[in-house]
Amino acid sequence: MTYNPKPIETSHIQLPKEMEELREKLAENIHEVWASQRIQEGWTYGEYRDDQKKTHPNLVPYENLSEEDKDYDRNTMMETLKVIMSLGYTIK
Repeated sequence: MTYNPKPIETSHIQLPKEMEELREKLAENIHEVWASQRIQEGWTYGEYRDDQKKTHPNLVPYENLSEEDKDYDRNTMMETLKVIMSLGYTIK
């Protein structure tokens, strides 16, 4: 069986300027939540990801992440907000 992802279509959603201004703070929080969960599971910082040793190079403060890793968190946050709006909810 082949998995065929079907995310909710959000390309038509335009976020209000105010939400875009929150982008960095919300992306930072996404990283903080992820890092907290990893640490609770026994993961620590390591130069390379090693699932056996539970080490990960992104277990650092948000400001120390590469722009590529920050973009992952930014995109996750932006898509989440767009899905909320596409489902008919409003954020005030």
